[in-house]
Amino acid sequence: MANLSANLLLIAFILYLVAIPFFGGAIRQKKGLDETKSFAKWAKIGIVITIIGFLAQLGFFITRWIVAGHAPLSNLFEYTTFFGMCLVAAFILIYFIYKTSILGMFVLPIALLIIAYASMFPREISPLIPALQSHWLQVHVSTVALGEAILAVSFGAALIYLVKAIDHTKRSKSTIWLEVIMYSIVSVVGFIAVTSTFAITDYQASYSYIDKNGAESQMDYTMPAVIGPNEWQAIEDGTFEPWIQVPGIINAKKLNTVVWSLAAGLILYIVLRLILRKTIGAALQPLTKNIKLDLVDEISYRSVLIGFPVFTLGGLVFAMIWAQIAWTRFWGWDPKEVWALITWLFYAAFLHLRLAKGWHGEKSAWLAVIGFAIIMFNLIAVNLVIAGLHSYAG
Repeated sequence: MANLSANLLLIAFILYLVAIPFFGGAIRQKKGLDETKSFAKWAKIGIVITIIGFLAQLGFFITRWIVAGHAPLSNLFEYTTFFGMCLVAAFILIYFIYKTSILGMFVLPIALLIIAYASMFPREISPLIPALQSHWLQVHVSTVALGEAILAVSFGAALIYLVKAIDHTKRSKSTIWLEVIMYSIVSVVGFIAVTSTFAITDYQASYSYIDKNGAESQMDYTMPAVIGPNEWQAIEDGTFEPWIQVPGIINAKKLNTVVWSLAAGLILYIVLRLILRKTIGAALQPLTKNIKLDLVDEISYRSVLIGFPVFTLGGLVFAMIWAQIAWTRFWGWDPKEVWALITWLFYAAFLHLRLAKGWHGEKSAWLAVIGFAIIMFNLIAVNLVIAGLHSYAG
């Protein structure tokens, strides 16, 4: 059953990858084809393949649940793959409402990167710790993932808007920040590449260190330790010596992975720029030639309008109920709780600015991009680097 589960995830990943070119074929059809009235041939094939891939990933989720005996949402691999599945589900729903093929060209690659990112983490099925042995695990975590996934669709639509609307022939703050976004996406590819490379070489290094409680512990690295733990000592002679050490409140191993990923992403980004001889945003702009800006602006806004209340339920209401049950307090200023509040406040401000101040178009698109950056910071930095009651860093 465990092998079946893993194979279903792989099948889903491949199908999502295969679907992307079909959506690309749909947007390259002759100008004048109105997709709101009839499905384009290539888009039909693309969405069918995507749905089959989603069903395969749903099968992965169900079979893993059967094997584990509990909802597979208890570690970073399980949560992130579920987040990717919710993103695909949200894309399918919104696609059937608006029938905009280019959304598949931007949203599905994001889902693929999220699933590939998840696959770099340990996949072992472990028994739930006592704090997680509650039906609130699936209620709280699944609702958070679904809300964030719908908000991620808003980011995909906003990215399409910016790629089309920005004048890439002139150097401006908009073009610079758009390239920062592209570099961030490439850095996820860098993470996958560098993690896979060191996994193939079977790199291992161990250090003893003093943790945040003052006790001596051991940390095992799977890539050279540029960032080392607090008061580290190499356990074996000849081990790579860290350049920087960080206090115990920060997970040095995970921060080291982030540094390697950003460095690999920078190399990949430079290579892409040399090949394209233009910014990545400018290279993508021809894909948006026949897209109506008002349409993608509406998709971005509607996604926030749907995703925000879902996230409110999962990230605040259900979270506080479970916190009261598990820790006898509704709120404790844990890093994950604080960042969930920041996310909620930001999207509340997004809707206020949109509805009360008339922030449409490019302003609204940038807000959607910043919102997704906040979500990803929560997923990556808060989960991996800052140890807390909620994080997967400890």
